[in-house]
Amino acid sequence: MFILESYAAVRRFVFVEGRSRREAARVFGLSRDTVAKMCRYSVPPGYVRAKPADKPKLGSLMPVIEAILESDRTAPAKQQHTAKRIFERLRDEHGYGGGYTVVKDYVRRQRLHRRETFVPLAHPPGHAQVDFGEAVAVIGGLRQKIHFFCLDLPQSDACFVKAYPRETTEAFLDGHVSSFAFFAGIPLSILYDNLKIAVAKICGDGKRERTRAFTELVSHCLFQDRFGRPGKGNDKGKVEGLVKFSRANFMTPVPIAVSFEALNAMLAERCRQRQGEHAARHTQTIGVRLAADLAALRPLPAVALEPCEKIVGRVSSTALVRYRNNDYSVPTRYGFQAVLIKGFVDEVLISCDGVKIARHTRSYNQGEFIYDPLHYLALIETKPGALDQAAALQGWDLPPVFQHLRHLLEARMRTKGKREFIQVLRLMEITSKDVVAAAVTDAIRLGAIGFDAVKQIVLARIEQRPAKLDLAAYPFLPVTAVRTTRAADYALLVREQAA
Repeated sequence: MFILESYAAVRRFVFVEGRSRREAARVFGLSRDTVAKMCRYSVPPGYVRAKPADKPKLGSLMPVIEAILESDRTAPAKQQHTAKRIFERLRDEHGYGGGYTVVKDYVRRQRLHRRETFVPLAHPPGHAQVDFGEAVAVIGGLRQKIHFFCLDLPQSDACFVKAYPRETTEAFLDGHVSSFAFFAGIPLSILYDNLKIAVAKICGDGKRERTRAFTELVSHCLFQDRFGRPGKGNDKGKVEGLVKFSRANFMTPVPIAVSFEALNAMLAERCRQRQGEHAARHTQTIGVRLAADLAALRPLPAVALEPCEKIVGRVSSTALVRYRNNDYSVPTRYGFQAVLIKGFVDEVLISCDGVKIARHTRSYNQGEFIYDPLHYLALIETKPGALDQAAALQGWDLPPVFQHLRHLLEARMRTKGKREFIQVLRLMEITSKDVVAAAVTDAIRLGAIGFDAVKQIVLARIEQRPAKLDLAAYPFLPVTAVRTTRAADYALLVREQAA
């Protein structure tokens, strides 16, 4: 403060009172050079270099440092040079005899000059950014890595987050369909990084060759797809920030849910709650600013896109179709035929000639066989000896009453009884297991041990009527001819017995 007051007094003495600088030096006891500096600057300027300090020992090695820093641009982050390592290389490889501090200061300044600067971006309503993130969750008691889809509307900072077991094509498509339904509209454009699910190839002229699934998504929903520069996450900084925000706020502490459906219900609710919050320096809440985004969104298509991966396959000799390193069963009559496999997030659908022939719960393990026992019963009926060794039937959760019926049938009819038991199992092709189990229980209670009896009880339960045998209602049953007994018939039996 004293120095500033001295500057003010000297400058007033010279410029306001009109005294000479020589007189000011004499009055204030300062050198004429100091008075000249005070007249030149309104405040003490501090030490100012006329030119950068010379570095005689480092000067010739500056290009070497530049080359090292340039090579670090493509090196892994954890294998880039520190200032100390650069100093050691200069000393050992180039005979540098100077100090470490000079090298450290030069490296620090060069790295500051090399840091990328950015242009502030404006985000008009109705546009979006998409990315995937990773986190850990406990699903159904199992601690596992999850992948979560993030869609951000940068103008309002509204978001949608949904978790999946894997970052797959079907998860990518399902995330879009679910987010569009969440906001009840489709963004005008969506910005992505160059993820392999969407981009099959980056061409030399900057154009992208889209994947088939992504092209189908764009064609169906009619939004404009945009891509950031390879390796430049800051091009879509809003959704990059959303990934970090979601992990730190929605998934900390580690979420625990009984299923992915429960976890995603929680995430959707958290996204709705966030609309009541403020983001960055905005005075309005996210929900208020979201109104502009919603007004700009395109309407949803009349028919929703099927969020699945589509692959053409062929049924094996064992009635299995391979999808993502797992085998899924189909009815044996479709053996060796070409089929269309639709892989959804939670299930696998298999069709043949436009007809759905199998539906299975999706497995994310490797090398598993996913069977539906009903697919093999028609073949096993022709080969009853395979009943106990059929892989598809191992571990089939059937009520104990089925095993009881089998013992009764085989005790009475042996091999024919085994075939009738298989026919009873095949009744589950037309109705539920519970209905057939109840019919088997009734048949055993009535003493009607046979396939025909069980079948009639099942049909009666389906038609919601008492079980009765009416040949007119069941024309497919064999007709029994009843004739009046004649004395000649008894005579025939007597002759046969005598013979």
